[in-house]
Amino acid sequence: MNTSAMIQELKTRLARHTAVTVLTGAGISADSGVPTFRGQDGLWNNYRPEELASPEAFDRDPRLVWEWYNWRRNLIRNCQPNPAHYALVDLERRGGTFRIITQNVDGLHTLAGSQRVSEIHGNIWKVRCTRCGRTAVNREVPIAILPHCSHCQGLLRPHIVWFGESLDPVDLQQSHDALRQCELLLIIGTSGVVYPAASFGSVAKEHGAFVAELNRDPTPHSDLVDMAIHGSAQDLVPQLLA
Repeated sequence: MNTSAMIQELKTRLARHTAVTVLTGAGISADSGVPTFRGQDGLWNNYRPEELASPEAFDRDPRLVWEWYNWRRNLIRNCQPNPAHYALVDLERRGGTFRIITQNVDGLHTLAGSQRVSEIHGNIWKVRCTRCGRTAVNREVPIAILPHCSHCQGLLRPHIVWFGESLDPVDLQQSHDALRQCELLLIIGTSGVVYPAASFGSVAKEHGAFVAELNRDPTPHSDLVDMAIHGSAQDLVPQLLA
């Protein structure tokens, strides 16, 4: 089946199904110019992400970790949602049971207008107090280093799920509920190698969903899903709602 025929079949299924779940990864953000956090320049070339994105790193040197996150925030501060993000907003507005599960931390889905989003890896534009646990949006670039909570003066950290940390149980429950209940799962812009998201396609299929992968290149799961379409997210996703 060629790309046009697969797009048409997905359009038909989207028109027929009322329970849709979407899993997104770095590929949809790449179309908005969001770079990988594995930087190529200067100081950060001397560090592996695992050395900076961890509770141990923050305990050891919170200033260094915040400088890295400030650099990352500066890289993406002007990135805007692309046509794929906006097409998913339109899909949500059709009604029915809908949820986006995203591995991205750039906040572009909510910026585009999506309401039912589970940011399972956190959000780089949110901060969390290490003392009282309050979470808040903070889009300051540069952010004051070191930032402190306006309520209790505790040290703030990025609201990111770091290496060695568990996913938020509420986000995880929302994701599993959406995967078990959906009739159609769209996997967009992710290679599916990072767990637990790597297992989400299998979970949906086990509960009877049709699983379609839209990705620029084949992935380890391309032969396991019901349909795999290759291309950029910003080109393919809007066609599903055209």
